[in-house]
Amino acid sequence: MSTSSRLFLPGLVSALLLAACASPQSRIERNPDTFQSLNAEQQALVKEGKVAIGFSEAAVKLALGQPQRVSQRTDEKGRSTVWRYIDYDGGSVGSIGGFYGPGYYPGFVGYGAFGRPVGFYGPGVTTIYTGNSVERERLRVVFVNGKVTAIEEEVK
Repeated sequence: MSTSSRLFLPGLVSALLLAACASPQSRIERNPDTFQSLNAEQQALVKEGKVAIGFSEAAVKLALGQPQRVSQRTDEKGRSTVWRYIDYDGGSVGSIGGFYGPGYYPGFVGYGAFGRPVGFYGPGVTTIYTGNSVERERLRVVFVNGKVTAIEEEVK
């Protein structure tokens, strides 16, 4: 991997993580035509960051953002697509303001426990991951033919 790739990739990952954390309102503002195509009940749910059976993929993205994982499932009923939304427990995942200054450059900080990254520096932001965070799937959305057919949520 070239030096420029090692410097660019972490910044890209940081930007994608920050975009995934955007609010439903900011996603609606970026996609007003998609939002207007929804009925009143769907619009109300999207504003709350919720989804329902029958939602399109575009409506789910408005409500929840991009999924962290996507997979295909095949069973006796046919093929479906599963979107997974992940949270991190037991560690810190957050952002703090960064700055440009002497010796500053976008890049990777290092690895923590289990090979997880412990920080990325990107333009104006630092995203910190502690090595002891554990992934937890908080929501699973199942699509058949582009429409939500099942929603699985973690019960606390």
